[in-house]
Amino acid sequence: MKPFFVVLARDSEHVKEKIEELENLRVSYLIVCGEHLNLPHVVYQTPKGKYDAINFAAQNLPKDVKVVVFNDVDTKIHNIEAAFRDFRRTRASLLFAKLRVNEGPQVYLNALLDNCKRRILVTASGEMMLIRRDILDKILPLQPCKAEDTYILFKILEHGGKAVFCEECYIETERTTSAQKEEDYKRKTVTGIYQALSYTKAPLRIKLFYFLLPFMSPLLLISGRKGYYLMRGILLGLLDFIRGDREGYWKPTYMT
Repeated sequence: MKPFFVVLARDSEHVKEKIEELENLRVSYLIVCGEHLNLPHVVYQTPKGKYDAINFAAQNLPKDVKVVVFNDVDTKIHNIEAAFRDFRRTRASLLFAKLRVNEGPQVYLNALLDNCKRRILVTASGEMMLIRRDILDKILPLQPCKAEDTYILFKILEHGGKAVFCEECYIETERTTSAQKEEDYKRKTVTGIYQALSYTKAPLRIKLFYFLLPFMSPLLLISGRKGYYLMRGILLGLLDFIRGDREGYWKPTYMT
């Protein structure tokens, strides 16, 4: 298996660090960047959202690529060998790695989501995803979606593919550092997940989970202030979807 990395970058920040990381891993790669950079293996695409960058990158993959690895530019990859091993061993169509953040509300949220993913894959972590080329071709092009990673998960499950959550390989990144900013982040992702559900035929138990999510979200209040803003983000995200939000562009207003 010779995976081909596709790195998604909204702008030039972290691009040089990511190139150094990929060169050290000795993998082939393409970086789709929202800024013009005169660097090898970096191509420009007007930023319209990660779904659009994925569609664009797929048109520029070498023909002999069998496994595509989508990776966010602002990440550090740890123990990638475990991801490659599990992908081969399980004969997965899709594998996504564990996400690790070291501060902020998502430390708490990711612990909850990881417990859930061990039982049912209700969402995916798009920071690093391994996908078989043959099934990727079947699900493209992606429609505008703010949660393109979970959209990909649902489409692959719809096509009968196998999805795997790999915890030995983890992806380190930074996210929001305040509970209030996490509300904005969660609002966008939840809108995107309901968009993804509307575009796909996800398994019934996943649909049931998201039907019940608004009613379960008040349970987050037991965790205090961070739970309050997580609950608000969930409810506002659903409300945005109900109001007709079908945009795919992810504005970075939540990051500081």
